[in-house]
Amino acid sequence: MIRIKGKILILTLISAFAVLAGCINQGIPGISVTNTSTPVLNEEVYVKGLRVPWAMDIAPDGKIFVSERIGNIRVINNGVLMPTPWISLDVAAVGEGGLLGLVLDPDFNTNGYVYVAYTYRDESGNLKNRLVRLRNTGTGGVMDAILLDGINGNTIHDGGRVKIGPDGKIYWTTGDAGNAQSAQDLSSFNGKILRLNRDGTIPEDNPFPRSPVYTYGHRNPEGLAWHINTGILYATEHGSSATDELNLIEPGNNYGWPIIRGDETRSGMVSPVIQSGSDTWAPAGATFVNGGEWNNLLLFTGLRGESLFKIRFQDNDPLKIASFERLFRNKYGRLRDVIQGSENIIYIATSNTDGRGSPGPDDDRIIRLTFNN
Repeated sequence: MIRIKGKILILTLISAFAVLAGCINQGIPGISVTNTSTPVLNEEVYVKGLRVPWAMDIAPDGKIFVSERIGNIRVINNGVLMPTPWISLDVAAVGEGGLLGLVLDPDFNTNGYVYVAYTYRDESGNLKNRLVRLRNTGTGGVMDAILLDGINGNTIHDGGRVKIGPDGKIYWTTGDAGNAQSAQDLSSFNGKILRLNRDGTIPEDNPFPRSPVYTYGHRNPEGLAWHINTGILYATEHGSSATDELNLIEPGNNYGWPIIRGDETRSGMVSPVIQSGSDTWAPAGATFVNGGEWNNLLLFTGLRGESLFKIRFQDNDPLKIASFERLFRNKYGRLRDVIQGSENIIYIATSNTDGRGSPGPDDDRIIRLTFNN
């Protein structure tokens, strides 16, 4: 069932789990499972030896920028990891904190701007999160501006995803930092999706006047993606004791944490489009595919779920899910981010050196997926 703003929509969700998926997830409420074929993929380890990669983005010239939670931004050029970091930041890489989200400005070629979120310690030793703008010098990166600062941090639930939407605004997910009640407090920027202009000012059309808060009631959202055709925003979110979520995001909405979870409902609160039930996905990075075999499919990664999840919406309906597949289960370990490059190439970042995985000798890695034509 899907419940949006109190209206209950009964959806028939037909799930196709590919041969690549391995075990079928039986824990998702309301999903009937059938097996169908999946386009044949070529898989290769594109880059290895990264230290807890968290986010990726691709420059116009094809270089891939990768944030490492320890504080480095690395650059990959034609499959080669540059030995010197583009920049190293003084971060507090403790628990789930450190250097997190990263996105390049749409005008990166002309202004060289890169936006990142990271955890640090203030003068009193308290963990905080901030959003900053960096600038490319041609030989590396330098600090350009602090856009938003002083948001409470913790060793858990720092959120951290940074994306630029189709409207040209910055979206930044923040976790509740271990204080669940902060997600319902509109004076707190924890447990929110925040929206800013690219100079750090507050958009005039934000739902709450003079506030960067776009939505609230979130526990620990770590993925943002806009549907290619409709422009509708979706967010992945870590639940408590499973019940991980995929939410349809609309300005001003309250997504219920910690008052409701999973399929629970309450007036004025929004339940997820889909949730994991008794299973645990620990969902992170997300993207919609533009073009090719997987056109308009939503991909998101799973950490504890150790999978790439693939969702097809029915006839561009933002609520009806036509298929749900789980790929590469337990094959590459914990997966943190997924992006699309040119020629419909998909890149996936592992997160096996984050203290919760079982790293192999090549971890962490970027896996490249291409289709057999």
